[in-house]
Amino acid sequence: MSSYVSNAPRQELGSRRAETVERLFAAGAEELDEVGHEALTIRSVASRAGVSAATAYTYFASKNHLFAELFWRHLAEDADVVAQGATPVERVQDVTRRMAARLAASPALAAAVTPALLSSDADVARLRLRIGGEFLDRFSRALGEHAEPAVLEALVLAFSGALLQAGMGVLTYTDMGERLDAVVAAILEGHA
Repeated sequence: MSSYVSNAPRQELGSRRAETVERLFAAGAEELDEVGHEALTIRSVASRAGVSAATAYTYFASKNHLFAELFWRHLAEDADVVAQGATPVERVQDVTRRMAARLAASPALAAAVTPALLSSDADVARLRLRIGGEFLDRFSRALGEHAEPAVLEALVLAFSGALLQAGMGVLTYTDMGERLDAVVAAILEGHA
């Protein structure tokens, strides 16, 4: 199936195609909130959006692809927010808490994203790289120009691991933000 939604800038879509994609995203989010990730189907999203299933499959190879796209859009909504704090530790903690809080505020998406990102879908694999890159960019901006690659990798691995733990129900997304405070401090203060 096409990976065009995840790889092409939205502004390059023709207006009719862009409108269809937006309707599918809105329908996908509504359907996810109403029926949950296990009951949702691409067909039900297509029906809600007023398009054929074939049209929906043109944009989303699977429901996991849809969930990963919805998560990517969710992340992108606050991508430009500047991390707050006087120290690198405080700024990175602000980043991790903000991302965790946004997931806690979207329980249906939070429940869908872990199994989706763990799927073997090729379209999801491309999005996993973009999502990981977004985590890396946020931590890099929070640390400033002297961010070392090993520290950034440790932060991404810690956040991704916490995301998996929350997705498995080992901790809540709210707990994830709080528990990452100590992890971030250990990584950054241990490195200094």
